[in-house]
Amino acid sequence: QGLVSIAQSAWGVFISERQPGWKHLMQLFAVCSVVGFFASLLLFLGMRFSLALHSLAPLLISGSIWILLSIALSCFKHLRCFSALFLLSCGLQSGRNALITAATGVVTAGNIQNILHNLKVLADSITCHLECEQFALIKYYVEAVKMIYKAARLPPELLRDEFTPSYSISDHALKQELNDTKKEIQKVASQVSFMLTLVSCIGQKILPIVGIFLASLGTGLFIKKFVGSYSAQFMNVYITKQFIAFDEYQKQQQRPCLLPLNRKERQTYVKIPSFCLTRKDRKNMQYFFLPVVANLCTWLLFAAVDYLLYWLILSVNKHLREVPDLEIKFVFFQRRNQNGFIFDMRDHVAKVDPFKISLFKHDCIPQPVLTPSTTWIQLGVITFFLVIFGLFSGLLTQLKILILASFYPDTEMKRIHFLHAKLLKKRAKLQEKPGKEAFARTV
Repeated sequence: QGLVSIAQSAWGVFISERQPGWKHLMQLFAVCSVVGFFASLLLFLGMRFSLALHSLAPLLISGSIWILLSIALSCFKHLRCFSALFLLSCGLQSGRNALITAATGVVTAGNIQNILHNLKVLADSITCHLECEQFALIKYYVEAVKMIYKAARLPPELLRDEFTPSYSISDHALKQELNDTKKEIQKVASQVSFMLTLVSCIGQKILPIVGIFLASLGTGLFIKKFVGSYSAQFMNVYITKQFIAFDEYQKQQQRPCLLPLNRKERQTYVKIPSFCLTRKDRKNMQYFFLPVVANLCTWLLFAAVDYLLYWLILSVNKHLREVPDLEIKFVFFQRRNQNGFIFDMRDHVAKVDPFKISLFKHDCIPQPVLTPSTTWIQLGVITFFLVIFGLFSGLLTQLKILILASFYPDTEMKRIHFLHAKLLKKRAKLQEKPGKEAFARTV
């Protein structure tokens, strides 16, 4: 109870006009300093994590803004109203868009870049195999010729001390093609990496600033509509404590009163603050969740593609390592001819140990990389806050109306008179219809 009373008294000081005297001025400055501290703390966290500033600059900027904001809030009542509504607006569409932008940046920095990395690993593996095999096969052929020379039982006069086969490869076209392929892969990877870095930079640094500007603009328009010439009709579907007190006063003066509301009226008009939502609030909640669901499906799609690509490359890696070496067995037959020696099947058989050839070079087998678990943790936290903001979006709208009613009591009384008269007029029309229906039933 003590904390509630302190909070109520602080709120009363915050919404009041400036009054003469040092006592009221110090109380107002203390309350505004607390509000400015929380606003500067949010700014500091945004510069620290969103803008990735890790020097003393965020601390100095936040401290300066804290001092300036505390002085400005204690001087201007409209600015105090604007700051309170701005903080609530950060939990509605502006906060939703900021969180969606942050989640998209996480997916871009995690899953999409990991997909690009695994694709590049796959392409490098293919070029590595081509580069290795163009000389490896020739070496196998040379070794096979040497084995044939050793296995052939030639006469002593034909034997030599050294047997050195030579070979030449015309691989200029192949080398050029491989170099062009590697350059093209590197070029595409660099372009995609640059675009992802640019998108991530825009999402983390530029869009939050745009979001703050749009939230400020939306808050200003909301205040203007509430206090403007058509304020009595702007979102005037909430029954506040002032409305209840006015209806009770009408009842004591023996004038037409409204409360309690009937069942049909409770579907459109609701007492605030409460967790009951009007039909318009429920529609607004559905509209709030539409971009969240759409972006969530996109994030899950990229995450699924990332995991499937990792699983595919990992499976290929496992199966390629399990492929056994190819064994080639040589069996030679030889006989003498007039002009030399030929091989046939009439003489003794000369067998050579199996000749093994590795079909896949293990150094060139692709090694995939899995997305860090921190990406999933960040997405989970952001999704949790999006759900919380969506569920409490109707309550935050009610709080905005209550704050404006506290700062502008004269405008709130005009809205109460308008809504009271409007409901009385509707009830008068409804009371005329049952008489006609009763007469028709009687006839």
